[in-house]
This record gives sequence, structure tokens and C-alpha cells, in this order.
Amino acid sequence: MKPATTIAVAGATGNLGGRIVKSLLQSGARVKALVRPHTDPDRIERLKSPDVEIAEVDLNDAPAVASACSGADCVISALAGLRDVIVETQSSLLEGAVMAQVPRFIPSDYSIDFTKLPDGTNRNLDLRREFHKRLDASGISATTVFNGAFADMLTGRMPLILFKRRRILCWGNPDQKMDFTTMDNTAAYTAAAAMDPETPRFLRIAGDQPSCNDLATLMTDLTGEKHRVFRPGGLWLLGIMIKLARTFSPGRGQLYPAWQGMQYMHNMLDGRAKLTPIDNARYKGINWTTARTLLTAHLSP
Repeated sequence: MKPATTIAVAGATGNLGGRIVKSLLQSGARVKALVRPHTDPDRIERLKSPDVEIAEVDLNDAPAVASACSGADCVISALAGLRDVIVETQSSLLEGAVMAQVPRFIPSDYSIDFTKLPDGTNRNLDLRREFHKRLDASGISATTVFNGAFADMLTGRMPLILFKRRRILCWGNPDQKMDFTTMDNTAAYTAAAAMDPETPRFLRIAGDQPSCNDLATLMTDLTGEKHRVFRPGGLWLLGIMIKLARTFSPGRGQLYPAWQGMQYMHNMLDGRAKLTPIDNARYKGINWTTARTLLTAHLSP
């Protein structure tokens, strides 16, 4: 009998990482969960399963990472952070994977297609681009999963649907399509890609691709109340607001200061980072969550 596929997951106790572990187990994989020393015991407890091996390891210690990853078929990074994590810690994780002769590596990207954007348009995506230089030079077979934005944020965290005001906030073209994928769909697809030995360098997925006008129509339909697009200005104005916010409220050391979210909104409405082609059909059995399904559940009493 062929042994079960073994996948090492860094960031397994995080929101996305935990969902990836769950999807891997549902797909029959064995999981090596790489957790940092002094991780909250309750988070580790949630990972425990007969098919999960908990490996407490300093992710900045490449030889220790190599030992923890020994025998894995793929390493998935679901790490989140700034340069010290996305570039430096992830580089140690990569080095450990190479030392352990792990065949494949999936970096912590999960975003719009930042390869199409010039440097300086998005700080957090610039860090991922910087890491890609090290990743591509490592010789390991790598696959990035691009999912647009997490659709879960449409319910309030992303200032796009202004529920109380019955408005859709839009900068630029209200017909520009945007890519959204739920965290669960992203996790399920990432798990499938990790278990696939022949993935391309980039995979692109989207549970839905609405424009601001589409969201206004959808919210009107779901609520029975007219929703309109509110367009305070073009992308040039949003760009000025980003510079002002970054100057007067820099949020140094914060992963998601206000201006970072504004940068992401600018990138999505700019259109250059639009995902194409879409690779949803590569793996069967994923029930893609549309904006309608997500918002219907959110609005239900």
C-alpha cells in the first residue's frame, strides 16, 4: 500500500493554517504541524489528531526545520507578518525544506497577483516579491496560490460594502471585476495543490469576481433596499489619501495599518493584479462560495 502523503505546515495554529490542516486531513494526508516554542497550548490542542504530528521548532533555525520536515512531500507556509517573518523566517523555513530534500514548497502568498505590480504599490506584497527571489533561486519546486482577497472580509472588515448606509464604496471604475475567495476555499485548494506532485509555478482561484456595480445589484436583491455605488473619486485621489495616511498614521510595526488596506483596495480596483486564467477546475470537489452565498448567510437573522 502506498504510504499517505505527508505535508508539513508552518503557521498551522493560525486562522488560514488551521483550515489548511483540516482540509489536508479530510483529503487523507498526514500532517506535520510546525509550531513555534511557547505557542499557546490551547491552539496546539486544537490541532491534535492521530494523523497530525506536532513539531515544536524554532522556524529561524534551518537545521531544526530540516529535522522537523524530514520525510515530508511538501512544505506549506501559512505564516503572517512583516519582513522579519515573510522574508527572513520564511527563508529559514525554505532553507530547512531544501536541506531535508522536501520536493515542493508553497509560500505564504494567498493574494492578488503581485507579480504584475511594480515595486512600491503595496508594502506587504513587496515583501512577498522579495521572498520570491530567494524561493526561485533555491531550486525547489514551488507553487504560489493566488486567491485575490479573502471573501470573508466582505462582511465588514473590508470597507467596501457600507451596510448601514446602503452604499458600495468604489474608487475608479465601478465595473472593474475583483477576485474574492473564502478562507475555507483557499485552504481546500491549497491542500489539494500540496498533494498534487505536478503543480505549475502559479495557480489562480476565485470563488467569485464581482464589480462594485455587481455588489450594489446583489445587495439590493438580497435586502430589498436600494444600494448604490458611492464613488468619492478616482484612484488618483485614493493614492493621495494613502500617502497622507502613511505619513500621519504610519502604524509602524503593524501588519495591517489603515493605509495597507487602502493599498490593497487600490490594487484590486486598478485591475493590473486581476487573476487570469482562473484554475478553479483543476481540483474537483471544492464547493466554491459566491458573494451571494456569503452575504446571504451574513444577512440572515
